[in-house]
Amino acid sequence: MKTLAVIILTRDEEENITEVVKNAKQCTDEVLVVDSGSKDKTCPLAREAGARVVTRLWDGDFSAQRNFALKQTKADWVLYLDADERLMPECIQHIGRILQMGTADAQYRIKRKTVSFGAIFQYGALYPDYVIRMFPREQVVWVNPVHEHSECPLPTKTMDGYLRHYAYRDLNEWIEKLKLYTSIWAENAYRDGKRVSAAVPLAHALVGTFRVLILKAGFLDGWPGIYMCINHFFYTLMKYLKLRELQRKESEKL
Repeated sequence: MKTLAVIILTRDEEENITEVVKNAKQCTDEVLVVDSGSKDKTCPLAREAGARVVTRLWDGDFSAQRNFALKQTKADWVLYLDADERLMPECIQHIGRILQMGTADAQYRIKRKTVSFGAIFQYGALYPDYVIRMFPREQVVWVNPVHEHSECPLPTKTMDGYLRHYAYRDLNEWIEKLKLYTSIWAENAYRDGKRVSAAVPLAHALVGTFRVLILKAGFLDGWPGIYMCINHFFYTLMKYLKLRELQRKESEKL
């Protein structure tokens, strides 16, 4: 039987860490928390829940953090979880079968369903996606400091069940993440040379909202789905307006 380490990268996750460690413990005894310098109770709570905690101070490189984690375990398999994610029973059972097979000939992707504002979304802006999270440890490496991704030569298989992503507990949390993610997007786009005209922010926001509300059937999630599609409008508008602001500041320097 193969061994597994569940890896959780953290920073100030005291509200999530106990539950995610308990969830991971249903798959393996080895739960590894790689903390990037939490100022709250993340680390002591993780240890109390049964995780092993190591620290690598944050240097802006997501891939370096994930690759560092690979060197902290000797397990045959690794599975990455975010602190706000939970594996569902079917998924946990499938992980057990993979370990019992004794082979390591694939990487595994998992369906992820988002839970926000107390609702599980099936359509629209938060349509379930697939994330590749389980790898033979010696067959994977992470690349790119931002928008990191895994590189693994093995074929990809789909795991049974799904994981829940508890993305936004309330509107305040959504607004805080909107400010953060739109700024990151705009700065990366600007650095990569992307420039847009004054009409682009509104045009992209309208087209994006039509896509998630109608083409991706966001309305089928009821009022929460409709509200989230409206939120998607503001998210798209904001990231392009921030890009326009960077362009304006650039022109003022000339």
